Amino acid sequence: MNEDIRRQIEANFTAFQKSLPSLLASHRGKFALMHDQEIVEFFDTARDAFHSGQKLFADGLFSVQEVVDVPVDLGFFSHAVPHG
Repeated sequence: MNEDIRRQIEANFTAFQKSLPSLLASHRGKFALMHDQEIVEFFDTARDAFHSGQKLFADGLFSVQEVVDVPVDLGFFSHAVPHG
């Protein structure tokens, strides 16, 4: 795995975990689109978040994470997706 991709994955996931307690009350069950350690927007489905990420980010790196009580690692797809 490319080092830049790995760093993006780790940084976004860490930032999401730190924000999670405050997100649960207002965004539980939604999917957060993340880029460079920032939540960009929330979506009802992972698919919608993924498609929006593809359209928004020229660098092709973004994360999609579900807002649930315990962050679930759904694999590479849930964290960062290189556009290519």
